[in-house]
Amino acid sequence: MRLQDDRLPMSRGGWIPVVVAGFVCVLVGMTSSYALVVETARALGLGPQALATLTAALLLAIGLTCLIPSVVLRIPVVIAWSTPGAALLATSLEGVPLPEALGAFVVCGLLLTLAGVTGWFARWMERIPAALAAALLAGVLLRFGLESFASVQTAPVIAGSMLAVFLVARRLTPRWAVPLTLATGLLAWPLAQGAQAVQALGALRRGLGGDWPVMAPLAWPVEFSVPTILGVAVPLFIVTMASQNLPGVAVLRAHGYERAPISALLTITGVVTVLLAPLGVFAINLAAITAALCMSPDIHPDPGRRWTAAAAAGVLYLLAALFAAPLSAFFLSMPRELVITTAGLALLPTIGRGLASALEQEPTRDAALVTFLVCASGLQIAGVGSAFWAVMAGLACHAIWRSPARV
Repeated sequence: MRLQDDRLPMSRGGWIPVVVAGFVCVLVGMTSSYALVVETARALGLGPQALATLTAALLLAIGLTCLIPSVVLRIPVVIAWSTPGAALLATSLEGVPLPEALGAFVVCGLLLTLAGVTGWFARWMERIPAALAAALLAGVLLRFGLESFASVQTAPVIAGSMLAVFLVARRLTPRWAVPLTLATGLLAWPLAQGAQAVQALGALRRGLGGDWPVMAPLAWPVEFSVPTILGVAVPLFIVTMASQNLPGVAVLRAHGYERAPISALLTITGVVTVLLAPLGVFAINLAAITAALCMSPDIHPDPGRRWTAAAAAGVLYLLAALFAAPLSAFFLSMPRELVITTAGLALLPTIGRGLASALEQEPTRDAALVTFLVCASGLQIAGVGSAFWAVMAGLACHAIWRSPARV
């Protein structure tokens, strides 16, 4: 799929916003929920070396599925591990033997593959009005936008300086606003938290130099257990589809990539999950928040060239896989405010466009507003996140309200 002529040359220095967008994508992807991956490994009883293996396998899976589809399809395909899936596993794997847990991951990958091969998920998504998809996107991203400003209270030097630079740069040079904001945050970190920053950088330097536990070289044995499949694999599949793949498709649609081969992408994520499950990959899926970071017009005015940001993220994920243990520890040590402020400010234009599209048409405005509010509320029922319930509520309101009642 080519929205415009992707052979148009980039302007001088145009590769820098692309690389920075890819870096921010990786930064947010690894810092926003990596603690849940650590908790999942802890529930499985894994030590430091095994955690390094699991982390490297996750980064390898994400890097390959970001890079190859983006280059082949010429659209920004961004993949992530299942964050709600990791949260589910952290609490449901206690007492489950490691081989049985890995077997559940294989079954989850098979279910993801089946959803892609049959095409049922893509057909269902086509029935969701565009306004509701845009509202879902805005609701998913709203938390980052709000917390980017709230971070000024908890980290005034870091977040305050980043906000000031962003406001000026957004006016003078929009494409450089996010790179300059990120650079400001990295410079402000040692000023605000000198000892912590120096310690984190020192540990990273030693890790990149080889002073780190060696990853376990072999995969673990896999066993299948019906109780574990029903108690782990099926819930993991449901929350991944409802809370991750659903908003992931909404992000693609909201940015004009309606013809993206959703079923093929789901199949790819399912197959890769199956292949790497023996290394601890529990589920990968279409990304939403990090995907939106790679689809902004600030990266490139031509939508047909924004795939380069997703490809850059794929390359950086693959590089991170080589140094999974020290990089993961470094990202965990970074101030949360630095990451949240970078992501929130980078997503401001996307949130604005999502709200504008959601509320533009009068017939779907109320249903879109309900979708937005339910999604932004963080509602969770039966382990399924707010994205799914937002779509359900929006579709119900749309069906009830689209025809005026007769008096």
